[in-house]
Amino acid sequence: MNGRVILNFLKELAANNSKEWMDAHRSLFAQAKELLEGDAAMILAGLSAHRPEFASLRPKDCLFRQNRDIRFSPNKLPYKTNMSAYFAIGGKKSEGPGYYLHLEPGKSFLAGGIWMPESDTLKKIRQEIDYSGQDLEGILRSPLFFECFGEMEGDQLKTSPKDYPKEHPYIHYLRYKSFIVSKPLDDKAVDSGQYVSLALEAFDIMRPFIDFLDRAVATSDDEGYLL
Repeated sequence: MNGRVILNFLKELAANNSKEWMDAHRSLFAQAKELLEGDAAMILAGLSAHRPEFASLRPKDCLFRQNRDIRFSPNKLPYKTNMSAYFAIGGKKSEGPGYYLHLEPGKSFLAGGIWMPESDTLKKIRQEIDYSGQDLEGILRSPLFFECFGEMEGDQLKTSPKDYPKEHPYIHYLRYKSFIVSKPLDDKAVDSGQYVSLALEAFDIMRPFIDFLDRAVATSDDEGYLL
């Protein structure tokens, strides 16, 4: 059961977060990483059924490093206590919308959307909401989607964004600075390995939301986002 191995490794790492421990248990990390790469490959295969571009990605293109960037952080612990992956056209470094998997004992979850996009991208998303807000609302309020993810998440402006009146019919969406939906995963689902099928099921329900954001940020010179 891949998930059990991964969670057990992360529990041990959380209790012994040091380079010395990691060096002495490098084989445990390698095993957990290899298992997660295998599960990521299955997720990519599922996603590629609807977006063939995903077939060109390798699991390592999507998995985040275990090392933390501690250069500017008061927290000097060297390693993340989670393992995660971002499935987007272009891989984990993509600035576009995608699907996110987060594994951490007691804190695992699935998510998707786009987090804190650059100003030009944010402007495009708001423009798409201005033009087609009814499409976004239809996605977010569809019974299956709402039952799975609930309300959209993300930081919001306290006032209306520039160029949009406070009376705009979709001002509640225009105020967002990130556009995220998420769903928790309990340890039992991860431990059993069921999280892979749950991820594919959730990502399929999420797909219209990702497609909307993809459409918003699409440009003629970026084939990765053309639908």
